Amino acid sequence: MDLAYTEAEEEFRAGLRRWLRTVLPTLPPKPAPEDWPARRRYDCGWQRMLYDAGYAGLHWPAEAGGQGATPTQHLIFLEETERAGAPYVGAGFVGLLHAGPTIIAEGTAGQRARWLPPILRGEQVWCQGFSEPEAGSDLAALRTRAVRDGDHYLVTGSKIWTSHAEVADWCELLVRTDADAPKHRGISWLALPMDAPGVTVRPLRTLAGTAEFAEVFLDEVPVPVANRVGAENDGWRVTMVTLSFERGTAFVGEVVACRRVLGELARTARANGRWDDPVLRRRLGRLAADFTALWRLTQWNVSEAQHSGGGVPGVGGSVFKLRYAQVRQELYDAAAAVLGPQALDADHPWTADRLSSLSYTIAAGTTQIQRNIVAERILGLPKGR
Repeated sequence: MDLAYTEAEEEFRAGLRRWLRTVLPTLPPKPAPEDWPARRRYDCGWQRMLYDAGYAGLHWPAEAGGQGATPTQHLIFLEETERAGAPYVGAGFVGLLHAGPTIIAEGTAGQRARWLPPILRGEQVWCQGFSEPEAGSDLAALRTRAVRDGDHYLVTGSKIWTSHAEVADWCELLVRTDADAPKHRGISWLALPMDAPGVTVRPLRTLAGTAEFAEVFLDEVPVPVANRVGAENDGWRVTMVTLSFERGTAFVGEVVACRRVLGELARTARANGRWDDPVLRRRLGRLAADFTALWRLTQWNVSEAQHSGGGVPGVGGSVFKLRYAQVRQELYDAAAAVLGPQALDADHPWTADRLSSLSYTIAAGTTQIQRNIVAERILGLPKGR
């Protein structure tokens, strides 16, 4: 992979900078973190601005409605939007970063035409219905069942830790369509309309004080068979595609944000005298090296995905996810050391970020799951030892 920027890529960067300088001052104030309906309007409004300017779905293929940009242009976009303080993907996280890419890779032409344009225009929000009570980290132990009834499935069960369910229009839903099959088989991937009869959403308040997650209860919810992505009972394979996008590329933008926060930590430490502590300086220096390494790994993962033929990230995403979860927590632990007693102020943004960083141990597959994947698929170690 050539890491040098071409003349065309520098022109792309310059054009993006000019556009950001023009539009960012026109944005309304950001809504409160706990006000998800307002956050949906804000995030979807920003997505529409990106769409109108030709920056929506930058890394999606042109035949899927995207811009067909190179991996390097996509990374430049992430760098420049974060540097300029532009809004993050927010409520569009699931739709734009792993449901949409899964539909591109596994959906039919009709499904791509139906669901991708509204995602790109910021008109529809998706949530993820994978995790279940009592299944823990064993995703294949899911119990939510879908019984075929003519041209519909009747879905019954419950999901938990469903991100953005409170404001979502659609849910990427895993269901068991063959109860007698081995647990990694007999699963199907459905697109569930969140306004269907029988769907109940109960928001969950997290340690950080927001209701980003929810419980979702499903009582014989009718879902058209036409909403199934992939073949019936082949959902585990489709799910691996979804998780590859979630672990391999969905957190890329956050690495850029963390590098910005690290710079702010250094400036704050110089201002409040904590910079005189050599242990703290070494700690921040090590974090700078860690984030540089993560960014290089990101570049490699994105490049490999682009050249894989289908654009699906490989198991390198598990290496990234494993280390990123650790370094993000170390970053906000360092923030607490820089702030001192002020770190106990619940209204300080770094305090909320430190609390939410704990969830990265289990988000998108637990640390133990990622270690198993690295051990078995990269290092070639035998299972069960």
